[in-house]
Formats: sequence, C-alpha cells, structure tokens
Amino acid sequence: MNLSFTREEEAFREEVRDFLADHLTPDLRAYARRMTSVYATKEIAMAWQAILVKRGWAAPSWPVEYGGTDWTPAQRYIYDVEMARAGAPPLSPMGIGMCGPALIGHGSKAQKDYYLPRILSGEDFWCQGYSEPHAGSDLA
Repeated sequence: MNLSFTREEEAFREEVRDFLADHLTPDLRAYARRMTSVYATKEIAMAWQAILVKRGWAAPSWPVEYGGTDWTPAQRYIYDVEMARAGAPPLSPMGIGMCGPALIGHGSKAQKDYYLPRILSGEDFWCQGYSEPHAGSDLA
C-alpha cells in the first residue's frame, strides 16, 4: 500500500497553504486559538465562510453544481489537515455540513435552487432543534 501523496496532491497542499497564508487573518487565527467551544461565533464563522466562498472552498463535500469542489478524498484530507494546522476557525456545521447535504440528497429542485445559495452566502443561518411531544426538549 502506497500512503504517499502524488505530485499533484502535494501541489494542491501548497495551493491550500498559500491561500491560508494570504487569507486567514491574524484575527481569525487568534479567535480560533481562544475558542472554548466546538462552534465559532456566528460572526467569525460567517466571516471565514465568506472568504472560503469567494475561493469556492466553503462546501468541499457538495457537488460542483451546488458550489462544491469535486475534490478527491486525498484533496479533502489535505484541505482539512492544512486548515487545522493553520488554525482556521470552524464553519458553522448546520448549514453546510447537515442541512445542505440533506437538501442535496432529498430536496426538490426548487428547494435546492432557493436554499443552497443562501446557505453558502450566509444569508440563511441554519440550526437544528429537537423536541418531543409532552416531554420538552429532552431526547433521552
């Protein structure tokens, strides 16, 4: 089994590193270092998401037609590792990580056309809530 990266993958790593050096601001890095939760504040997450959207890298797991990247699994791994190494703050996981993929897999064309661009742009900020009849919000 060969676990080394190809030349193209190493070139991609350099592209990601260069992007981070140019766009991950000291303020964003400092915020990420001080985080006490797994979630960044809405303001920080949206600021970083806007930067990634401009580059086309905010939703790498989405299909290209909805704003994704069409990266290989190795490229996704490299991207995630380099983001972590650089100290990038996390994006809000609900819209891009949960609701967007659910819409892509199960939504109507009208729902996809309406919501997916709004998730990427940050115009819509998603959350998830649970409740049970007669039991409040305790799922246990």
